[in-house]
Amino acid sequence: MELLHGALEALILRTLSDGDDHGYGISRRIESATGGAVQVEDGSLYPALYRLERKALIKGEWGLTEARKRARFYHLTDKGRRHLVRQTAQWAAFAGGVSRFLLGEKP
Repeated sequence: MELLHGALEALILRTLSDGDDHGYGISRRIESATGGAVQVEDGSLYPALYRLERKALIKGEWGLTEARKRARFYHLTDKGRRHLVRQTAQWAAFAGGVSRFLLGEKP
């Protein structure tokens, strides 16, 4: 189940591959990109951001939002970009296998 657990981290990395953002912006972009299918709660988002930062997959820096509020903005590191490529391939294989099984398709 590690891929399921890592799904949020992969979604965050994918979001940041399109550009830097702060936590609230990341969660809104994920929700929008998934058509509302994935809603990220603060209690899951911020621990995931801290884990990714500790792993050096993202880097955070303090800045100001458009509303002039102080926020931590995150960007994808080179290591994070490479990790995203691996995670995307693993997720595609996992999701394809589960879909085939649930649809009753033969391998």
